[in-house]
Amino acid sequence: VQLQASGGGLVQAGGSLRLSCAASGRSFGTYTWGWFRQAPGKEREFVGAISWTGGSARYADSVKGRFTVSRDNAKNTAFLQMNSLKPEDTAIYYCAGDRTDRTMASARRADYDYWGQGTQVTVSS
Repeated sequence: VQLQASGGGLVQAGGSLRLSCAASGRSFGTYTWGWFRQAPGKEREFVGAISWTGGSARYADSVKGRFTVSRDNAKNTAFLQMNSLKPEDTAIYYCAGDRTDRTMASARRADYDYWGQGTQVTVSS
């Protein structure tokens, strides 16, 4: 199983980026998709996640209202739409898959079984 994240880059504050994460090797149709990020010198933190039905999403307070997680099960792909970006959003962004069927998408790193390699997002002021 492999997760391939893409879409990162350099953007000015206030701009937008859309990250993608494509899964290969098995279907992620019943998995929760999560996004995490890690800034230099900091721990990896939760950004957002979406349940396998697509009906339940949750976000970190720091990105709520600016970021949106979505998924396309037919394409085995998840997305992270990031709007109104701020310099403090600069980090490596990781996608992850959780194979456990939970009532709510998890925000815990330990609950995710598969991880992508990360994509760099840099927001300039």
